[in-house]
Amino acid sequence: MLDKSQLSQPIKENTSAKELARFNKLAREWWDPNGKFKTALAFNATRSAYMVRHLAYCHNRDPQSPQCLRDLTVLDVGCGGGLISEALAKEGAEVTGIDASAVSIEVARLHASQSGLTIRYLHQLSDQQIADGNQYDVVINAEVVEHVPDQPALIKQCAQLVNPKGTLVLATLNRTWLSWLIAILGAEYVMRYLPVGTHDWKKFVQPEELADWVKSDRFEPVYETGMKLNPFSGRWRLCPSMRVNYIQLYKRYFND
Repeated sequence: MLDKSQLSQPIKENTSAKELARFNKLAREWWDPNGKFKTALAFNATRSAYMVRHLAYCHNRDPQSPQCLRDLTVLDVGCGGGLISEALAKEGAEVTGIDASAVSIEVARLHASQSGLTIRYLHQLSDQQIADGNQYDVVINAEVVEHVPDQPALIKQCAQLVNPKGTLVLATLNRTWLSWLIAILGAEYVMRYLPVGTHDWKKFVQPEELADWVKSDRFEPVYETGMKLNPFSGRWRLCPSMRVNYIQLYKRYFND
């Protein structure tokens, strides 16, 4: 039994004990800029910058203005150590981060305090947010769906938590031969950017699958991009190809 990962309420149906154990072990190392996850931190910097800019566009803000996400309510589902949550909070968003790992939440709270940021972190799952009747201007699910047993259920829960005319942000790994070559063989076995076994290629999700899972909740895609790593410089950049890592923003619409 994982004492530090037990949720305080019995809502663990869509979690994996194996995945929770792995992330509990990794959580404390996530914020070390010189540690073994420095590539992941660089990845997050590029990913978060894209999210901030395009969330500003989605909500009629100027992405160049200071705190361009001021007063937008954001839910970061599977927030981990708070990498995305902090990036958005720095731009003025009112961020709530939730995660199934209590250790991750502890790490996120501590780092936010050290950074002088006010972020609401909760040790819970998305279905508890639904039970509480919550909705947000922005809901983010980034690099989480590939780690849960019931993927469509998680994405549909995230969709339910978006306000009318709000934005859903989904980021994950595409299920292609190239993603296996780069994200598993390359990143885990050759370069050792991630521990071996971090990902299961069969759990990677194609963009069309995400779009299908949110269609019934009246979402349409508005922005999307791929991401690519330069293995020599260790730098990430945006790219047109979504064959490996990708980000999608969906806008909720309602017919008049």
